[in-house]
Amino acid sequence: MTIKCISPIDGSVYAERETLTRTQADTAVARAKSAQAAWALRPLADRIALVQAGVAAVGAMNDDIVPELAHQMGRPVRYGGEFGGFNERATYMAKIAEDALAPIVVEDSDKFRRVIKRVPHGLVLVVAPWNYPYMTAINTVAPALIAGNAVMLKHASQTPLVGERMAAAFHSAGVPTDVFQNVFLDHATTSDLIADRAFGFVNFTGSVGGGKAMEVAAAGTFTGIGLELGGKDPGYVMDDANLDAAVDTLIDGAMFNSGQCCCGIERIYVHESLFYQFVEKAVAIVNGYKLGNPLDTETTIGPMAHVRFADEVRAQTAEAIAMGAKAHIDPALFPDDGGAYLMPQILTNVTHDMRVMRDESFGPVVGIMSVKNDAEAIRLINDSNFGLTASIWTQDTARAEAIADQLETGTVFMNRADYLDPGLCWTGCKDTGRGGGLSVIGFHNLTRPKSYHMKKV
Repeated sequence: MTIKCISPIDGSVYAERETLTRTQADTAVARAKSAQAAWALRPLADRIALVQAGVAAVGAMNDDIVPELAHQMGRPVRYGGEFGGFNERATYMAKIAEDALAPIVVEDSDKFRRVIKRVPHGLVLVVAPWNYPYMTAINTVAPALIAGNAVMLKHASQTPLVGERMAAAFHSAGVPTDVFQNVFLDHATTSDLIADRAFGFVNFTGSVGGGKAMEVAAAGTFTGIGLELGGKDPGYVMDDANLDAAVDTLIDGAMFNSGQCCCGIERIYVHESLFYQFVEKAVAIVNGYKLGNPLDTETTIGPMAHVRFADEVRAQTAEAIAMGAKAHIDPALFPDDGGAYLMPQILTNVTHDMRVMRDESFGPVVGIMSVKNDAEAIRLINDSNFGLTASIWTQDTARAEAIADQLETGTVFMNRADYLDPGLCWTGCKDTGRGGGLSVIGFHNLTRPKSYHMKKV
């Protein structure tokens, strides 16, 4: 099977790669498992140093990576790629590794030594998405390698060059080639490998449907699975919010990367006393965007990664307008709209009967609703099949935390949004999936506890 990356810039084939046959995939798995044993025996400090060197090698490629990302998934070159977040996450995980992976000594007396150690799963499969292809991959690749696992990285067909870049960088830094492998696999081979217990752990970031396929493949194998799936992340602007800061951050969170962010803002609830001001300021911001070729440094919104993604957002928007929603952005301001190039849109007069307020949009559209009080906002925020993040805007920390305790999400922000803090567990609930990445918990999920009960004679 041939994987093709169709560039959203012009619809041309940007890259093609052949997938592994099942026999080739089995060989790759065997090599990884054989190499993992020696890798796990290396001192933790050595593994940390090699991973950090690999990360630095990716940074050295950034001038080439930025235009490649524009060609593969449409992000404008003006934003400079992902190395800042990529490096921040890997560096943090390297910093906490020694403590996070340290044995828990229950007793070490003249009679007994009782210890709980964290040991690697063995071979970890990382299935990474195209929307933030470097940052999402490093979330698992770095801690998995540091913890002593071997890693196979299967990247999205929209971003095939990313895995190749990462593997080349890490290999150049000294990480053994069989310990970290970039692989191209079709869905059937991936599922068959999981079903045959090829992996000790699987981490998948992608669609709800993809997550279900992973669970079906792993059924009965008892293979650990981490799933970060869809989102419909809300913002709530309370009556005492810093309005300008809230508008700037929430609209950026809704529109940046053409709205193609797992934790992007897809619905906003504003206290009725600030509603009209919020909408007016939001419209002014979006009216200043420039839709166009992502290789143009003046472009602030590039194309969506694929025409079908843009068409889904268009369909949700059109359905909402037909049901009574009001569109605030004039199409005349975005003459390049068409195909994968999708103009941004702000909608009011929306309800939760509309798909644009319930289904994941994953594009540059956001619905804004007025609410009377905290209780109404909490009810609407929780009225969702998803639960990744929520963003609360207020100057009252105690009030925000009391609300946060009632929200069905993996993360609650106050006065910020659309950010992944590597010191906190990146997790979700409901159809957003299960498990957790980064932080100490990320290391715990990429290892298993092993108990040692040693009676001294």
